Amino acid sequence: MRRFVVMGVAGCGKTSVGLAVADALGAAFIDGDDLHPASNIAKMSAGQPLTDADRAPWLAKVGDALRRQKGTSLIGCSALKRPYRDIIRQAAGAAVGFLHLAGSRDVIAARMGDREGHFMPLSLLDSQFAALEPLQPDEAGLTVDIDQPFDAVVGDLISGIARIAAG
Repeated sequence: MRRFVVMGVAGCGKTSVGLAVADALGAAFIDGDDLHPASNIAKMSAGQPLTDADRAPWLAKVGDALRRQKGTSLIGCSALKRPYRDIIRQAAGAAVGFLHLAGSRDVIAARMGDREGHFMPLSLLDSQFAALEPLQPDEAGLTVDIDQPFDAVVGDLISGIARIAAG
């Protein structure tokens, strides 16, 4: 398996962790936020959660971006629900592993409060947690607790990717 989605609610560290893991693996990293249409960014910036209809074209773009990659690649994408992950898998046209960065609402809210310049407001965090569906046993992937040192999160993901890729 060469395609991975670094997933989780807003503020869990998808970009920073994804970049570090990709760097350690010599892989490509894509920030899925860059694939959102302007209308989605505007809606979230205004404190309005996205609907499934808002997300569907974006999720297809996420999967397509993975499909177009030549080597090992990771993309940051919330991928909160199983049907969202199914859209990504279908658009990718190949096996996709999901790397769930999980943390408590308090941990993630504190991190969101510390970041600057991101379009996603803290007010949408509850809607993210409400939508979140954990990975199912038949989905390739792993869940890592983010309430630990950054290097430990990255190390857990690198070890997990090796296990997922092996089979």
